[in-house]
Amino acid sequence: MNNVENLRKWRMILGGDNDDATEFVLNEEDLAMDNALQALYDSDKKGGLGPSSPKVSRWLGDIRNFFPSSVVQVMQQDALKRLNLTQMLLEKEMLENVEPDVHLLATLMTLSRVIPDKTKDTARQVVRKVVNELLKKLTQPTVQAIQGSLSRSIRNTRPRHNEINWHSTILKNLKHYQPDYKTIIPETRIGYGRKRNAMKDVVICLDQSGSMGSSVVYSGIFGSVMASIPAIKTRMIVFDTSVADLTEELADPVDLLFGVQLGGGTDIHAALTYCAQIITRPTDTVMVLVTDLYEGGDPNGMRKKALDLVSAGVQLIVLLALNDDGAPSYDHANAQFLTNLGVPVFACTPDRFPDLMAQALTKQDIGIWAAKEGIAMKQ
Repeated sequence: MNNVENLRKWRMILGGDNDDATEFVLNEEDLAMDNALQALYDSDKKGGLGPSSPKVSRWLGDIRNFFPSSVVQVMQQDALKRLNLTQMLLEKEMLENVEPDVHLLATLMTLSRVIPDKTKDTARQVVRKVVNELLKKLTQPTVQAIQGSLSRSIRNTRPRHNEINWHSTILKNLKHYQPDYKTIIPETRIGYGRKRNAMKDVVICLDQSGSMGSSVVYSGIFGSVMASIPAIKTRMIVFDTSVADLTEELADPVDLLFGVQLGGGTDIHAALTYCAQIITRPTDTVMVLVTDLYEGGDPNGMRKKALDLVSAGVQLIVLLALNDDGAPSYDHANAQFLTNLGVPVFACTPDRFPDLMAQALTKQDIGIWAAKEGIAMKQ
């Protein structure tokens, strides 16, 4: 790297104040990029973006021209936090210029009660764009992992050709090996069958308190994908201080996400009580509770209800987060209680969720699976 490029980069980093000492003069494009950065990160010195809608709209357009999408998303989130620009998402012009991502969806869901009518259609378009991208990314691995695991769990001695388990069939028929022909006569065929009716029930119980934003988005997407798989029956329950059954919205994840009301308190006990009422086949049910375990309702009642579910045979899994944001803050005492019951408690990234569900639906040991994946259990 030559000296001029070094000076240019240091000038961009140091910001051109009196103590930057580079004395480097930026060209017109670099200066515009520098102004966009200063508007956000030196707002106290330069006046920043302020409340002016036209100024914010121009800034959103500028950063999309100067930076890649991943950087734009970070800057937008920084703007929301540092400059309190949440108001900008209530305006149609702002929404048309933002770069949609999971965190933006979570913010829109938080604002869903106050979004003006003139902005709602634009907001839905933003949500639809992100939902479609996530569906494209997550549908195939989820369906493949779940259907594959369930199909393998059904042993069939009269399989169709496309259902033959060749590995097991060959092992079963080794005694029929024909040396002259160097082949095996498959007297007994072993395959994977399929059932038309749902083999398993899945209940996703989702904490919609404000701290669970991106986890709510991913949970909604996965819930919609699983609802499309005939081999499982999926229910979606969301809760804060009240409980809502959004199962009927699973057909359209956009409607589902707009049905979520992010924010408010947390009553896990009430949610578990409702879920216990709708579970009809406990030994064939996987329940995924997505929450940070901070109980604002009845802590003792919550623990008793969790014990009742586990004792009835429900396979309960607690995900402290379902996102790419890392380990969240959570209630350690409740996590320890659930761990002592044998309930897996951990944070899960979206790329691992399909395999997690495949393991759970075939009653594999989630602890062993997590250890192989390098996932640390919480307690």
